[in-house]
Amino acid sequence: MFVGKLRSSNASVRSGFSYCMRAFSARPCVSEKPLPPRIVVPEKDMIESFLKGTGPGGQKINKTSSAVQLKHLPTGIVVKNQETRSREQNRRNARRLLGEKLEEMEKGSQARTAIKGEKIRKKKASAAKKSRRKYRQLDEEAASSVSETSSHEGHDIASTGKPSNGDNTRQNEHRQSAANADASLGRDSSNG
Repeated sequence: MFVGKLRSSNASVRSGFSYCMRAFSARPCVSEKPLPPRIVVPEKDMIESFLKGTGPGGQKINKTSSAVQLKHLPTGIVVKNQETRSREQNRRNARRLLGEKLEEMEKGSQARTAIKGEKIRKKKASAAKKSRRKYRQLDEEAASSVSETSSHEGHDIASTGKPSNGDNTRQNEHRQSAANADASLGRDSSNG
């Protein structure tokens, strides 16, 4: 019945099943390990206070108490947050930050933030390694092309006893331009 309604509304449906176009990759999809759940700090364990904001944002920020400060009573950790102009968003962010700090103290390297930081560090290291590999390969290619051209020039030196025309031509052009400049100034270029 549903398929009939779709057909009557000019939708192209071939059967009762919907078709989905997906891009397939050569690599299988590897699911990452889920991160540990966030710690929820009980409200009775913290004191919340609202402070006047500071920094950029002008008079509105300086006059309103949108900054949030949380103090965790059992540990004495103090967290202040003023990411946005909204007090409610700052309250949520401050609670999240306090939970992350408590989790780092509790779990150490197994904490959610430590796991995220390790993933980011590995990605950066991998990108740097890839970059080094790329530029090393480019340097090797450039060095091999230079050695090929110098080996051809070396062959000219060995057979004639003189450098190849490439170096000689550049030197002659430089000498001629210097002689022309001297002549235009009225100097004798043969004196040195």
